[in-house]
Amino acid sequence: QVQLVESGGGLVQAGGSLRLFCAASGSIFGISVMGWYRQAPGKQRELVASITSGGSTYSVKSVKGRFTISRDNAKNTVYLQMNSLKHEDTAVYYCRINGTDYWGQGTQVTVSS
Repeated sequence: QVQLVESGGGLVQAGGSLRLFCAASGSIFGISVMGWYRQAPGKQRELVASITSGGSTYSVKSVKGRFTISRDNAKNTVYLQMNSLKHEDTAVYYCRINGTDYWGQGTQVTVSS
């Protein structure tokens, strides 16, 4: 039903910023929770941040104060603003409709030291 496409990744120096985009082919207005996940080489995929349809957000401790998740339902887009990036943030970042098997293809984020 809904297809997700991530973009905005790239190569950035430590301390820099990136803004990730998750564009949905359909409306996300009625979707309760959207999430950003990441998977670093040799590691399990992990939740980074999530946001409800009402705008309530959650983020893991490792990114608190640095990453901000937001959504624009009118534009069918979920965002992840990443500031003060660290080398440890290097991973493929995925968008997901939480609780489902709907995932995007991922966008690579590489933070140089």
